[in-house]
Amino acid sequence: MSGATRGQSDITTAEVVTLELPDADTTRTLGAILAEVLRAGDLVILTGDLGAGKTTLTQGIGAALNVRGQVASPTFIVAREHPALPRPDGTYGPGLVHVDAYRLGGLSELDALDLDSSLEDSVTVVEWGRGLAEALADDRLEIDLERPRGAPSFDPGVAAEEDPEAGTRKATIRAVGQRWAGVDLGSHLGRVAN
Repeated sequence: MSGATRGQSDITTAEVVTLELPDADTTRTLGAILAEVLRAGDLVILTGDLGAGKTTLTQGIGAALNVRGQVASPTFIVAREHPALPRPDGTYGPGLVHVDAYRLGGLSELDALDLDSSLEDSVTVVEWGRGLAEALADDRLEIDLERPRGAPSFDPGVAAEEDPEAGTRKATIRAVGQRWAGVDLGSHLGRVAN
């Protein structure tokens, strides 16, 4: 796992892991591996510029959770619910609630979405949620995705500014709250290929 670091913090933060994500497939793989440790009631807050990989990461989570529907950016509808589909053994995992907080004006608008009713039964992923979604749960994963500016494109015919897939991203995953105490994210995330 190139570029991975771990550090301990205070009692409410279990662990911080930083990874390099060279392409969209690796970003989806990170989401799939995170889904292995996510359970109903978990909150994931994603932060990053346009094109940083927030929706791509959520696609990996949704695919691994085996939820119904295509996971796409919820920008124009604010929130999408993806119910769980049956697993091969007939059991069901948690559903996925995918929220885009970019256009929300504050906590009252987030509260109006009535996410509390689905928080218990689903994994809730909130894009653009920093400074807003933390009020939803004391326990959460905060993931910052950074996209390089001016990085060379994977396609030599496309300028970096025009290619949303251009350049290696960096993901910093911060586990907050007692739910994550004792969860060794580093060992799980060590499987992300770089």
